[in-house]
Amino acid sequence: MGDSKEAGAEAPPIGATAREGLSLLSQGETEEPSAQGSALFLGGNEVKSRAVVKYSSAPPRTAFARLEEKTDLKLPPANWLRESAKLGPAGTTILGNSKKSKPFSSFGMAYDFIDSVGNDVDVVSDSENIKKLLKIPYSKSHVSMAVHRIGRTLLLDELDIQELFMRSSQTGDWTWLKEFYQRLIDQKWQRKKKSKEHWYQKAILSKFLYYSINGDGAAQPVPSAAEQQESSSSDQTNDSDGASWPAPFEMPSSVSEDPSASSQGSEPLEPSYIVGHVASAPKEQNLTTLFNDGENSQGLKNDFVRNILWTFEDIHMLVGSNMPIFGGGRYPAVSLRLRDNNKPINVLTGIDYWLDNLICNVPELVMCFHVNGIVQKYEMIKTEEIPNLENSNFSTKVIKDIAQNILSFLKSNCTKEGHTYWLFKASGSDIVKLYDLTTLCEETEDKYQNPFTMPVAILLYKVACNMMMKKNQNKKHYGTVRTLLLNCVKLLDKSRHPQIIASANYMLSELFQLVEPKKEESSESPLNENSDESYSEEEEEMPDSDENGSYSTSSDPSDDNKAVAIIKSVGELSVPEKYKSIHQIRPSCAFPVCHDTEERCRLVLSYVLEGLKSVDSSIKKESDLPAADPNTPIPLKYEDESTRGGPEGLEKQMALFLDKMGSLQKGNYSSQSGMIPGSWQHKMKLQLILKSSKAYYVLSDAAMSLQKYGRALRYIKLALQSHDTYCCLCTNMLSEVLLFLSQYLTLCGDIQLMLAQNANNRAAHLEEFNYQTKEDQEILHSLHRESSCQGFAWATDLSTDLESQLSVSCKCYEAANEILQFNDLKSQNPEHYVQVLKRMGNIRNEIGVFYMNQAAALQSERAVSKSVSTAEQQLWKKSFSCFEKGIHNFESIDDATNAALLLCNTGRLMRICAQAHCGAAEDFKREFSPEEGLYYNKAVDYYLKALRSLGTRDIHPAVWDSVNWELSTTYFTMATLQQDYAPLSRKAQEQIEKEVSEAMMKSLKYCDVDSVSARQPLCQYRAATIHHRLASMYHSCLRNQVGDEHLRKQHRMLADLHYSKAVKLFQLLKDAPCELLRVQLERVAFAEFQMTSQNSNVGKLKTLSGALDIMVRTKHAFQLIRKELLEEFDQPKSEETPPAAESPPGLNREEVLKLLSIFESRLSFLLLQSVKLLSSTKKKTSNLEEDVVLKTNKQIYSQLLRATANKNASLLERLDLLLHLLEQLAHGAAGGAVQ
Repeated sequence: MGDSKEAGAEAPPIGATAREGLSLLSQGETEEPSAQGSALFLGGNEVKSRAVVKYSSAPPRTAFARLEEKTDLKLPPANWLRESAKLGPAGTTILGNSKKSKPFSSFGMAYDFIDSVGNDVDVVSDSENIKKLLKIPYSKSHVSMAVHRIGRTLLLDELDIQELFMRSSQTGDWTWLKEFYQRLIDQKWQRKKKSKEHWYQKAILSKFLYYSINGDGAAQPVPSAAEQQESSSSDQTNDSDGASWPAPFEMPSSVSEDPSASSQGSEPLEPSYIVGHVASAPKEQNLTTLFNDGENSQGLKNDFVRNILWTFEDIHMLVGSNMPIFGGGRYPAVSLRLRDNNKPINVLTGIDYWLDNLICNVPELVMCFHVNGIVQKYEMIKTEEIPNLENSNFSTKVIKDIAQNILSFLKSNCTKEGHTYWLFKASGSDIVKLYDLTTLCEETEDKYQNPFTMPVAILLYKVACNMMMKKNQNKKHYGTVRTLLLNCVKLLDKSRHPQIIASANYMLSELFQLVEPKKEESSESPLNENSDESYSEEEEEMPDSDENGSYSTSSDPSDDNKAVAIIKSVGELSVPEKYKSIHQIRPSCAFPVCHDTEERCRLVLSYVLEGLKSVDSSIKKESDLPAADPNTPIPLKYEDESTRGGPEGLEKQMALFLDKMGSLQKGNYSSQSGMIPGSWQHKMKLQLILKSSKAYYVLSDAAMSLQKYGRALRYIKLALQSHDTYCCLCTNMLSEVLLFLSQYLTLCGDIQLMLAQNANNRAAHLEEFNYQTKEDQEILHSLHRESSCQGFAWATDLSTDLESQLSVSCKCYEAANEILQFNDLKSQNPEHYVQVLKRMGNIRNEIGVFYMNQAAALQSERAVSKSVSTAEQQLWKKSFSCFEKGIHNFESIDDATNAALLLCNTGRLMRICAQAHCGAAEDFKREFSPEEGLYYNKAVDYYLKALRSLGTRDIHPAVWDSVNWELSTTYFTMATLQQDYAPLSRKAQEQIEKEVSEAMMKSLKYCDVDSVSARQPLCQYRAATIHHRLASMYHSCLRNQVGDEHLRKQHRMLADLHYSKAVKLFQLLKDAPCELLRVQLERVAFAEFQMTSQNSNVGKLKTLSGALDIMVRTKHAFQLIRKELLEEFDQPKSEETPPAAESPPGLNREEVLKLLSIFESRLSFLLLQSVKLLSSTKKKTSNLEEDVVLKTNKQIYSQLLRATANKNASLLERLDLLLHLLEQLAHGAAGGAVQ
């Protein structure tokens, strides 16, 4: 019957039109009547019914053959039990199967229409079961059904207690239920056989249907064996019949439902083998077969002629029906029924016919009446007229109420997914009871005796799979999926069903987002993580909560203990909304919210571990493996770097690693446990291992962000060990997995770098690194079954050596980069590629700086007179190589800023090389060497390259300013050294002066004194120092040069210019009073030098006046010195400590005293010279202005002499006096000028 199943796999919406509903059929569109829903008005009662055919295996409908009167149905037709083209591939099934459904018929439908289960459909069942439930208030027959809940869907199946107990006596199964049944329900249970009348009615029905499809076939005798086969194979029951467990043959269905023919039992026809798969689970039958092709096994197959999505009022049902449908009436379809003329139609039969036609959307019923097998007449009745037939009147509204009440009752009480509930009504009883068979079964020795366990578990698994595979599935449904899977795992025996359990655990791990959850998830209310049930305990413990007392239990106390719920009287089912459920089954379950990343990953790893255990338990190769106790920690070797050969050893390990990665591309496979490539164990273990590596990676990343670097390294080690095992098992490495590995190695490099930079906390990191949880040990144990897990040992060792850690970090980044070269991954993942190259550039910078600092340390330890050592030179080469590679990394991704920083560091390395080549300081012949000049010029080149890399200051102002400062410093250092240690043995004085001047001016060019920044005072000090040095140099040239007057004049102007600029800049600074004083004194000395070359008194006086004016301007420097001294004296008093001997770092007391003495002597000399010159000019000419100046200068000179004679005066007193004298001098000069 499976030829058109694929075509009908997807259902149209409920309200689909006739064409939409039928277009899915692969054969004749006339097979089914209109799928358009129809509202029926019957006797003033309105019911809404709509049916959509989801699948049909029936051939195109043919008109039924109207039999002539007096046709004897006791004689078999010629085509009886023979195949016919009109019957199609379904064979005799088209004539209708037995009313008795197989015990798992709803599961077969659920497997085929998995999309509908759990969400859209309320009930999945055989139409016979639906009819039996809706007839409960009208019928005295017994009802026995198994009920299962999957999401919001209920699955109903006939549970033939009689058949089960027959099996129990043969196999020993179900003894617990038999004992329970006999104790509480029927103590004198015995098997009842069907009457001869029953078999007679079945036989003539079968012959009638064959006559109806043939018409012209003459009656021919058929061997009695075939007749026996027919009578047994077309077994049918009425309301009170029990189904065989399960029915081994496909049987035509009943047309009539006559209570007089009812009996309470049926003979088992032959033993059923499907029970061997399911019911006899304790005997360890071939259970994996059931999983692999369970839906195709007999008993789990959807063998209905048609599957219909039937909406009855607001109830959505997926119904299986085998009712034969013919053409030939006033409508496109009719149902054909055979009636005994001597037995009038009763209510049960009327409901039966009406529901069958509603479910199949058949508008007309054709009844053939017979007497003792002789055809009498035909009668046609419209479907909507059936409830008004004589002797068969019933209210359609009542049927609707019954349906709604039963559904509410079941939904309110069948709350646990995976549990098998038993709805039972004894024959002749008005009480309906609901039991939880799973709970009863768990009280026995073997909880797996429930034959429904396996089909339910598979269905839970399939529904969860289906929901997971929907790409547009809202993550809010993940709670439902989780509940389905947890219940599936709970139902199954781990030792018997490792494949389903492994797969379910993998899907559970997939539910959790390893990265941070989205807002919509985090906003949900938290749920207890250990709650396997999706519904609250209150729903299960409060069956009496209905206001009408609907679920009150009977007076029998024994029933109170066992029944989940009881309907005290079937009459209650007819009362509208009597059982309206206030416990609505929620369509989705709350998903546990893990606010912490570690908590979420740990949950994922717990599922992964369970999955790995299931896979490992199914591989029977334990004896071939080395014995390992999962409870014993795997020792982590603590290797010293010296044992591994340092970075050189790393190179070898890296080469081996890359060879391995190359071989993976060719599909090498090496499993130690003996798993067969392509087996389910192999595929599942690959997925689980990959999931574990991702979880450990996220854990490592989270630990990294918390600065727990030892823990981060432990987790990334586990992630890489998982990945190493994956590589051993994988036959074809996916690009996505290679990308993961690149990300893992990148993070590992980050961790090693951070460990190197946090060496002071090494003990704590080591303790975190060596800690292992039991879960991690067990996962590692599973990994060790497949590989040694040592492929990445080179990357994950915690070393004590800084150089080793930096080298490992670099190798991790290099390996990550190499992996990106495979399969063109770098172009597919440009962002990650850029990040890897940035990290490579950064770590190479770190290593370069490390070697550079080591070289500088060696240089400082080396005796000054000794030449450069080989070790230093090796360190320079290593450092330079690292910087060069780093620059290349940054340039390849157009990272100008970082490239500039590395160029800047290379410039610094060149300066260290230059410093290493300087001569001995004690040697008076020390000169600026050519090597120094070479390295300093190289440094300048690298700084200029850095500026060119940046382009403009706007790109990165801070880096731009830093490079400019370093460049200015280099020029300044070079000029200073050339000035202080002039290479006169190689160059002329004039050339040296020229080079110094050029270098100083370039230093000034890159020294930004105007921009406001933290470095501005430094720049101002640097610029002031440069101007001071240039002025001193020109001053010196002027003293030493003889001859060229033009050149002397130029030097004089330059010296004066630079002195004035130096003074201006030093005056801006508050912490350089000594420098300001020194510059002013040099300016005075410069003035004195000029005065010696002057002949006229007027010129000398003018120069003297200028020099004294400079002296007056030094007042600012003295005020700054005085202020610092006062602060120095006040500080100890406020702290109540003895005066500190040392000065603040900004003030050198000795230098102040020295400069003060020089200042006093020069002021004294200038004042004396001034007095002499003014006195000599006074004799010649009389000038009031000069008289005032002379008088003032004499007074000041006199006070100064007395002050300098007093050797006991303190520094502060001397300063105060000088400030006073300078003030007088300023006023005197001003007074003279005014007058």
